[in-house]
Amino acid sequence: MKNKQIYFLSASFAFLLFVILGYLVKFYPENLAGLDKNIQTALRGNFPSLATLFFTGVTKLGNTAVLLVLCLVLTLFFYQKNWKVEAIYLLSALFLLLLASTALKYFYNRQRPDIKWLVQTTGPSFPSWHAASTLLLALILAIIIQQRMKKGFLKSFLILFLIFLALSVGLSRIYVGVHYPTDVLAGWFLTAGLVSLSYPFYDEYRFKWRFYRKQK
Repeated sequence: MKNKQIYFLSASFAFLLFVILGYLVKFYPENLAGLDKNIQTALRGNFPSLATLFFTGVTKLGNTAVLLVLCLVLTLFFYQKNWKVEAIYLLSALFLLLLASTALKYFYNRQRPDIKWLVQTTGPSFPSWHAASTLLLALILAIIIQQRMKKGFLKSFLILFLIFLALSVGLSRIYVGVHYPTDVLAGWFLTAGLVSLSYPFYDEYRFKWRFYRKQK
């Protein structure tokens, strides 16, 4: 496909940002303390009721069980439409992200913030699975919508709404107190790198399968 090198460069840049954050978390966490605290204070404020209701609700979208159900439903829908490569891409990307995120969490083994939590969770903090996984789902769906839907208001609205939801889930993890802002950034960088790296291969196989009429 055209511009493959641009996607690979984008992936390299995203992974580099992740590595820089990871290095600081592992060896110089005190250098991130001020940044994390300032963002936490600005975002959390005095817990206004509407913000608390929104963030405690939207954060559930990143729960593993919810994501698995969503992916199962989407996979069945894609297969029904004979969009096989789309289904394979979604499942394989989510599986790779799950493996990478889990391994990285235990490698960095960052403890969660010692502040008031509005929800309960367990395990290490860095990177944020909720932030990474919801952005992955949003980006892949945005790619499919971009390729499959005709131009129009609904297409633009759906893509923007998906990105808004993903970013909201990431911010919610800071608001509810279970992640540092840099955990969320790391999750976004990890997903950006994975999607940028994998997209050219997905697009190539999608073209081949459509050309040989293996799918619509």
